Amino acid sequence: MGERYVRNVQARGSIPLISTIFLSWVSITSSRTCRSTPGRNVAMQKKAHVKRKTKETKIELTVNLDGAGQSSISTGIPFMDHMLTLFSAHGFLDLQLKAEGDTQIDDHHTVEDLGICLGMALHQALGDKKGLRRYGEATVPMDEALARVVIDLSNRPYLSYRVVLKKQTAGAFDVGLIEEFFRALVNHAGITLHVKLMAGSDPHHSAEAIFKAFARALDHAVGPELRLKGEVPSTKGLL
Repeated sequence: MGERYVRNVQARGSIPLISTIFLSWVSITSSRTCRSTPGRNVAMQKKAHVKRKTKETKIELTVNLDGAGQSSISTGIPFMDHMLTLFSAHGFLDLQLKAEGDTQIDDHHTVEDLGICLGMALHQALGDKKGLRRYGEATVPMDEALARVVIDLSNRPYLSYRVVLKKQTAGAFDVGLIEEFFRALVNHAGITLHVKLMAGSDPHHSAEAIFKAFARALDHAVGPELRLKGEVPSTKGLL
């Protein structure tokens, strides 16, 4: 209808400026109509890319929280490769990660900086958190180990890490560094995270249960809550 009207106006010899203004108005209106409202019609993919280089580590990662659990991970620390692969698979998120660090000294710098970068990526991918569930919880067994993780995408960094193990090494890896990983992650992601090892004697099994529980709790927290209709999951209107 708009195009026919413009042709008729032009045929009657109207001022070209009027036709130009009308055509511009039609174009702008159409582009606005095509936009989808976040959280209602088309879900916005939650992706992020982070690069960080210091004198101790060099890390680059890409994450898609709406992925399918596909990963390509190389951290220079085989145990962390294993844990982050589990995290990707059980959280149904895609993770591409390459890290180089001064592991000839020890694993501390690399593990902590992995937490920093993943936390930065989560913060970036979650954006304003509109339409998300916000809260997530999972309890996961791994043989004799049982871990419970609770998450709040609160934008308030807090870590409660209640993990007691008699043995602190899994192979050559110091599992005590896992707490440093999660502390760095929550500080840069802006999330509240409670981790509790309810049972477990084997450090490897315990670490697996923790990472799997974290993955499943995060997957639930970042999922859509349709009843929010695209609004922020907070009575304050902001997280």
